[in-house]
Amino acid sequence: MPSKADVKAWKAQLVAQAEQQILKLTDSDRFKQYLNTLAKFHHYSARNIDLIYAQNPQATQVAGFKQWQTAFNRTVNRGAKAIRIAAPIIKKLTPAEQKRLDTTDERAIVGYRYLPVFDVSQTSGEPVLSSKDFVKENLADHQNVTSLYNAFKDYLNQQTDLKVSEVPLATLNGAKGYFQPSTNEIVIGGDEPDNALKLKTLYHEYAHSQLHGLKSAFKDRPRAYQETQAEAVAYVAMQNIGVDTSNYSLGYVATWAKDKAVIHSALSEIQQVSNKVIELSDGLTKQLGLQETQKEPKHDLKKLSAQDLNQSYQGLQQQVQQARNPQQKSELKNKLNDIHHEISERTQKQLKSFAEQHPEIKQPDSELDQSLKH
Repeated sequence: MPSKADVKAWKAQLVAQAEQQILKLTDSDRFKQYLNTLAKFHHYSARNIDLIYAQNPQATQVAGFKQWQTAFNRTVNRGAKAIRIAAPIIKKLTPAEQKRLDTTDERAIVGYRYLPVFDVSQTSGEPVLSSKDFVKENLADHQNVTSLYNAFKDYLNQQTDLKVSEVPLATLNGAKGYFQPSTNEIVIGGDEPDNALKLKTLYHEYAHSQLHGLKSAFKDRPRAYQETQAEAVAYVAMQNIGVDTSNYSLGYVATWAKDKAVIHSALSEIQQVSNKVIELSDGLTKQLGLQETQKEPKHDLKKLSAQDLNQSYQGLQQQVQQARNPQQKSELKNKLNDIHHEISERTQKQLKSFAEQHPEIKQPDSELDQSLKH
């Protein structure tokens, strides 16, 4: 069994490795190019974001007709229907207008006009980097993640004041799930086909509930901090159970945080919550028997054929090499030793039986044995 110090070190190592991997991604030329691309797009107001969504819910990157040509070397497709956004009309104020409006500002918004913009999907030309280039779905599936997802969801519903429910992905506007602080509710896309991604999303939203709930210490952190923290916890939790979500998580964190200082500051605050998630997961996997390897119990080893015994031994060797959780690695080694002992016993019995059946085959006597050594 690993010591408490080993387990503590393992948990801290997971967070440290997560930060290193995210920072490594932000150093890449491709990611820097992505940030340069972001800088070319306007940051729209909440009002305009609502307007864009109302007209085209699938829109992701919008710009004006000429901006697509000059900044991105793309052209708007013939017949594309423009999305209208509100642009302020700013006027220089006369002294009389300043007095009437009770302001000392020289300029003020006196109205709005609606300008046409187009989504990237309505244009053609050179590729435009987006967050999707760094956030890849279709995570490698992993045996038993569905069982762990259901167990974790049931635990949160039954043992905590959180409520976890599922809705169709189509109702989430492109998201995989969300946490609602006002109702302390987690909502997950129930029809997500990727089981590993579904479990990771539950970890992500649970992290939000612990870090950014109404009574949480970090509830007032900026959105970039919050998303960085929640996804980093999810990444660490999935790493702990042996599922690598780096293709999704690292890019998600990097595209939210963008800045190394944000990444470091945000991740420095997640250790306690990531420890809690790891402990919960370890407890649930033990209850479900998911940490057991695919071998017969000890008392059934004698029923296995030699071929099955050898296959179990080889399989366990690979699992020991791949295991990174110290608790899981220790248990696998114990099971490997059990099989090794059984193979050794069988070999000794077979040798003894062979010697009894062939008494004419004798061991060399000591005199002959000594002569062979010269």
